[in-house]
Amino acid sequence: MKYIKFILCLLFGIMFINAGLDKFFHYNPTPPLTEAQMKIYAAFGEIGWLLPLVGAVEVIGGLLFIFPKTRALGAIVILPVLVGILIHNLFRDPSNIGITISAVLFIINIWIIIDNKDKYKNLVG
Repeated sequence: MKYIKFILCLLFGIMFINAGLDKFFHYNPTPPLTEAQMKIYAAFGEIGWLLPLVGAVEVIGGLLFIFPKTRALGAIVILPVLVGILIHNLFRDPSNIGITISAVLFIINIWIIIDNKDKYKNLVG
């Protein structure tokens, strides 16, 4: 079980590092966007600091998630971004693949948060 968790966390971290770096270097091909998605991304473009901030959080959270010592912090750092991704895919992504991938990533993140619940006790009283 220890190796399965490490492999899942490694892949999770790499996916977020890749997504974050893509926000800076734009090397992944973009699938065709619906008209609603194009409006959303145009609005994100108007807020010039938003995508770099999300990209930085994804890279930092992904790096923290990979290493067991910092995994609990990484899970908390990446959670708001992952919630946004999941909500976007539920309401704006016409394909089921985006919903499936984001739901699996969300479940992995929640699993790691629950697995590290003792580390969060001082934060919530």
